[in-house]
Amino acid sequence: MIISNSSCRPSRPGLAGRADLILIDGAAHAARLRAALADRVAHLQSHGGKSPGLAVILVGDDPASTVYVNAKARAIEHVGMYALHHHLPATTSEDALLTLLGQLGQDDTIHGILVQLPLPAHIDTVQIINAIPPAKDVDGFHVINSGRLMAGLPGLVPCTPLGCRLLLRDLHGDMTGLHALVLGRSNIVGKPMAALLLQENCTVTQAHSRTRDLPDLCRQADILVAAVGRPCFVRGAWIKRGATIIDVGINRIQPPPAAGPTLTGDVDFETVSKIAGAITPVPGGVGPMTIACLLSNTLSAYCSIHRLPVPDPLDLLTAPASAT
Repeated sequence: MIISNSSCRPSRPGLAGRADLILIDGAAHAARLRAALADRVAHLQSHGGKSPGLAVILVGDDPASTVYVNAKARAIEHVGMYALHHHLPATTSEDALLTLLGQLGQDDTIHGILVQLPLPAHIDTVQIINAIPPAKDVDGFHVINSGRLMAGLPGLVPCTPLGCRLLLRDLHGDMTGLHALVLGRSNIVGKPMAALLLQENCTVTQAHSRTRDLPDLCRQADILVAAVGRPCFVRGAWIKRGATIIDVGINRIQPPPAAGPTLTGDVDFETVSKIAGAITPVPGGVGPMTIACLLSNTLSAYCSIHRLPVPDPLDLLTAPASAT
């Protein structure tokens, strides 16, 4: 989302002004996870295994999508995985895309398939997502993977909620009994986030644009995950003192402020950081974990396809750093 509201200021963690505030460093957590994944990939290669392969498909030339795809490509190669890129013109037909997905589904060198969203308007996004074999659906959007998550069964989980869960587990450990409020109900973040928090034995409230008395509900939450796509929507007066705030939003401010970053989240960092106990900044919070969890899902898909033990991403995140 691009906005021109200069009163909505980007996160400036250095200006939070509270020594007791925990700034959740998603970039540092993501670096640890990538290092552990690189170790696992190197171990597979040293024992005669193939590198996990990820196919990334971009249809059209959306600038934001191009940036995201390039970031994912660099991360894939950094951990030693095999990347296969398909950049298709915006005029690509739905049938042509479905044919490509069928070919990749049969390719033994490819263990994960990612179709960058959004797709051009003439292509049915739901049909494309569900044409990806569930075992290779590293975005975790396929209806089968969604159903397995809701049923509490193992499967590939959407990357952003998975990254949020890892950050929360690292901070809180046991979350049993905590009241978690998820602000947003998308299939990509809100719904899977609520399901993951239920698995952590939280008491979960799911709120959205039609929720009544939203500030009062937010003030009851020990954990608040904001994923509504509205810049600076959550204000400090809404927050329970000491709560943990996970800000999933990424909104670009235009024109940019005279100095400082031009991105802001769904949380008003300036006011919320005065009340919260812990908070993710934007940028540098959830975003890096999303890409790292894409890599983790690719390794999980590889292990599942080859009937190897599937590593728990939390174990990878907390693994000692490699001496090599």
